[in-house]
Amino acid sequence: MKIKLLTLMVPFLATSVALLCTAGSSRAAEQWFVLGQHTIKSVDPSANINSEGNRWHTDVKWVKLAAEGADVKLDKVVLHWDNRPDETLTDLGILKAGGQTAAKDAPGRKGRLTRVTVQYEILNNAKTAHLKVLGYD
Repeated sequence: MKIKLLTLMVPFLATSVALLCTAGSSRAAEQWFVLGQHTIKSVDPSANINSEGNRWHTDVKWVKLAAEGADVKLDKVVLHWDNRPDETLTDLGILKAGGQTAAKDAPGRKGRLTRVTVQYEILNNAKTAHLKVLGYD
């Protein structure tokens, strides 16, 4: 009786362990990563930030912007999705150096962001700032 019970439990335990490992690895993939980045200049009124490398093929759940080096006033941001209509965000306010915008949901459950167009003004007489587009998968 003990041998039959043990024989039945081994496949059940192996399946349980495999499912737990799979669930853990899928959670590890969910993190913020840099989709694209660009150094912006105070003499330019706008910039296009393209998705880098194979990131174009990555579906994301959320998108946000981060600034480094100077405060940036974001007048207009256009999110260009692969097979969805573009989304225009206005009046985002001032993005402080070292800060990030609130996360914006991708259209549908997930989406592929091809590029971001940003109209901006760099504040406090700074000449340049570095903008990053972050995606969450």
